[in-house]
Amino acid sequence: MHEAPLDGGNTTGATRTGNTVRRATGPWTPAVHALLAHLAAEGFTAAPRPLGIDERGREILTFLDGDTVGSAKPWPPWVFEADTLDQAARWMREFHEAVAGFVPPPDAVWREGGRWSEGLVIGHNDAAPYNAVWRDGRLAGFFDWDFAGPVTREWDLAFAAFSWVPLHARHVAGPLGFTAFETRPERLRRFLGVYGWGGSAADLLGVVRERVAAHAGGIRALAAAGDDAFVRLRDQGVPDDLERALVELDALRV
Repeated sequence: MHEAPLDGGNTTGATRTGNTVRRATGPWTPAVHALLAHLAAEGFTAAPRPLGIDERGREILTFLDGDTVGSAKPWPPWVFEADTLDQAARWMREFHEAVAGFVPPPDAVWREGGRWSEGLVIGHNDAAPYNAVWRDGRLAGFFDWDFAGPVTREWDLAFAAFSWVPLHARHVAGPLGFTAFETRPERLRRFLGVYGWGGSAADLLGVVRERVAAHAGGIRALAAAGDDAFVRLRDQGVPDDLERALVELDALRV
């Protein structure tokens, strides 16, 4: 069947074949497939389903049909609409509810490391607009689960808030189409309220700072270890941008 490259993607290229997606595998793939199979069994449809491995050793996933931001800038207007912010928060809450009962295999390997223990969930860890699918005016789900791994709920929630509010540095968020920087404290409180976060916005903002700093350090560490995808991210200045965001977060009052 004909294969068509899918637009976007910073770490792993993907192609579409019919109603499936083919992507390169890694040591983490069996654990990710176990996670996606659990979500499917729970009736959670806003994520791809695993369909095995093809003859070329690539993973096969169901294709989530709809629009994506791809590689175009600025991003489509729907990304920054208030209703989309609400939908992203609801998706995160529903996902955390669906994944709460998942106990990964004892030999599970995760791309960014870590081991599951009681009280943790397997988070998506990258539920950002560039991994979102938009269909018929609704957020249909998220793809690219390679960075799923054991975290606290607030750790997963923090990166989603960083991405959707957005809380990134102005020189990054502006060219993507976000200009209402003065509304960010209100948008953060709204996002957390829809999710059902029990703490304060200030508490979560502290987790966001830790999460962003860890993300910047993780990119540099994986690049130093020779991971080509993270070498590209490092060379694109992504860790520097994240550290600039940390400076701005220190000045944000919520």
